[in-house]
Amino acid sequence: MNRNLKAAFTRNWGLKLTALLLSFVLWMTLIPEEKIQSDKTLTVGLELRNLPPNFEIVEKPQATVEVTLRAANRVLNQLTAANVRGLLSLEKATVNQEDYPLNPDMIAAPPEAKIVRVMPNKVHLKIERGKEVSMEIQPELIGKPKEGFKIARIEIIPSKAFVRGPESKIKPKDRIRTSPIDITGLAQTTEFEVDLILPKPELRLTTAQTKAKVKVVLTNG
Repeated sequence: MNRNLKAAFTRNWGLKLTALLLSFVLWMTLIPEEKIQSDKTLTVGLELRNLPPNFEIVEKPQATVEVTLRAANRVLNQLTAANVRGLLSLEKATVNQEDYPLNPDMIAAPPEAKIVRVMPNKVHLKIERGKEVSMEIQPELIGKPKEGFKIARIEIIPSKAFVRGPESKIKPKDRIRTSPIDITGLAQTTEFEVDLILPKPELRLTTAQTKAKVKVVLTNG
């Protein structure tokens, strides 16, 4: 019995193998393209959203994450970093939380694609309460007026500007500097338009104003 069964399988094995291969090719041909799915991994941007207005980010998370998607081949070919992105909502963030989980629900992608995996599965960031202050503008002069002239006074318009940032980054001694004002050889009262330079990169002006006018008033004698 066993010999007959073995003989049945081994008889004309070449033809049987060919028939099996042809059946597989036919099966693959008849399967609709949308039924054939594959995986694809993309490096996509991570966007931070819904940060409460009274908070400031002091340590930003990594800018990108790796996302593995599964979809039909025709859809997979259209998936790029331009139409897939990570969205991390900070609506419920607190100053005590520094690690935030990432999961497939946070990935925005075309509906035909399934999110298989997100790497890493968490990111680190730190927030603080924000603070806004009126900060004095301090002109930065270089050089000296022409011999026989001296500075009578310096007028700054405006003399202060509103600045916002993390509360730990704002100190009472902080001042906004101006871009350097060269008064070398100056022989008459002159008004300069200057840029405003904040004392720390984490701070920002709360208005669109980025310049000030500095009037250097000279006297002769």
